[in-house]
Amino acid sequence: MIVVGLTGSIGMGKSTTAAMFRDAGVPVYDADAAVHALYAQGGAAVGPVGEAFPGAVKDGAVDREALRQAVLGNPAALKRLNAVVHPLVGRDRVGFFEQATAAGADLVVLDIPLLFETGGHANVDVVVVASAPAAMQRARVLAREGMTPERLDAILAQQTPDAEKRARADFVVDTSAGLDAARGQVAAIITALRDRSPG
Repeated sequence: MIVVGLTGSIGMGKSTTAAMFRDAGVPVYDADAAVHALYAQGGAAVGPVGEAFPGAVKDGAVDREALRQAVLGNPAALKRLNAVVHPLVGRDRVGFFEQATAAGADLVVLDIPLLFETGGHANVDVVVVASAPAAMQRARVLAREGMTPERLDAILAQQTPDAEKRARADFVVDTSAGLDAARGQVAAIITALRDRSPG
């Protein structure tokens, strides 16, 4: 089984690219969705996050906005949060691999926003980066409800620069030319990986 790490900075089309792999029949593990489940009522992260960040839990669930405010621009706080969340996500990911193996998958994608930042690239066989020109990225993100230029800059400051991600990637999906073009790139990546896979 080939393990693909899919990443990309905010607004680069990573989630759309992940959906294209899924549509092509490749199992995709969504780290963000796993975190959402951990933060929801009854989620395994609610208790430990509440202890580490008083005020971040409301009505029995993690308040993502309150937590975001607590860690944004604070590397020590972000490190503390990662120490709580990453082991829990790791356990969840084990279950994903067990299901994919049972289904006979020859290829899986791990959709991980902070793949390089957390060192996750060391645990995958191939890295795919979703990318687009910086101006398009800013336009996409600033169109989101509640987003401001200052908040975008703070988020980007915590992410590995796009140029570095592209340089370290095995494959880059350019999402600037539309969905059909990106879908074609994803199909070509899947073909290339299956061609290099023994058996």
